[in-house]
Amino acid sequence: MGRGPRYRVPFRRRREGRTDYRKRKAMILSGIPRLVVRGSLKHMSAQIITATSVGDRTLLAASSKELKRFGWEVPCGNLPAAYLTGFLLGEKVKASQIEHSILDIGLRGATRGARPFAALKGILDAEFEVPHGEAVLPEDARCTGLHIAAFAARLAQSDPEAYERRFAKYFSAGVRPEKLPEYVQQVKTNVMERLKVGD
Repeated sequence: MGRGPRYRVPFRRRREGRTDYRKRKAMILSGIPRLVVRGSLKHMSAQIITATSVGDRTLLAASSKELKRFGWEVPCGNLPAAYLTGFLLGEKVKASQIEHSILDIGLRGATRGARPFAALKGILDAEFEVPHGEAVLPEDARCTGLHIAAFAARLAQSDPEAYERRFAKYFSAGVRPEKLPEYVQQVKTNVMERLKVGD
């Protein structure tokens, strides 16, 4: 704990490691809505947020939980789910007056190809403008879950029991993990078609 007459206690959210006020101030002063991407072990969320004098206002939002409406029945915390969450938000934006935003990943470290950048790639594929560097985006194959499908195929050959345990939720949903890329594409198509008709 700091001491002395000039010491000032940091804001609570700074002490808790939840907000970097310098970065937040810079983003707010830009006047551009923020694309706020957050994730837990089981879910992802993406929101378009603007700052007002009385607090943040959420303009649009998408959650990996919503993907069930479009046929997604497998775990929602992986990279393909993050990509589809971003794509879902991007499709929602098309019906709004929002033209662009800036990415806000909070205090999370910017790891290339991580889930926040998979969500960013999803919203970019929906043709929404967000300034970014191409190097941080995951490859298309990872966004479609090809790496998960390849791992499942190897595990099925080397350890069938572990394969059954590891992908039990996929099997209960009637999805073969080896077919995940096709499944991701089908859900993506469902998002485009249903939002196009105003679902």
